[in-house]
Amino acid sequence: MTAPSDPAELDFLSFVDYAVNRAGRELPEVDPVAMRLVLTLHRVTNALVYDLESSVHRPRGLTWPGFRVLFVLWHVGAAEAKRVAELSGMSRAAVSALINTLERDGLVSRRQAEHDRRAVQLSLTPAGREAVRSAFLAHNERERAWVSPLTETESATLIGLLDKLMASGRTAKRRL
Repeated sequence: MTAPSDPAELDFLSFVDYAVNRAGRELPEVDPVAMRLVLTLHRVTNALVYDLESSVHRPRGLTWPGFRVLFVLWHVGAAEAKRVAELSGMSRAAVSALINTLERDGLVSRRQAEHDRRAVQLSLTPAGREAVRSAFLAHNERERAWVSPLTETESATLIGLLDKLMASGRTAKRRL
């Protein structure tokens, strides 16, 4: 993609080329390939999440974070709030605040964990199970639309490359 030379003509995705070119001129020591890859990955992810939230989850009364919590509970079953936070990539505080809303809406129930009175055990209600299943069917339709330009081989290659980045991220996290 070639970015417009006039910043007023940029959009969310064309900004990547513009930013990489400008950073390279201002800071020649910047690695433009790493910058382009991470900025593109971040931008595509944000666009994808926005699309999923606005076209699938909001119409069902869910937020993206709310769906993430329901999705984790749907797959792992009842779990402590701290485990749900870990698996959803959210802070404990964010999950705690979300649970209030999800419980009020009748999608999640909570109780004290038996092994630790301070810990909270979360589980889906029958309404929560139905909500996440229904939302995920529509969610997966949007996923299919997003990946439809890729061939099966390209999809497999991209998954493999992203797996390598995730493994690298785990290693980099330990080095910090």
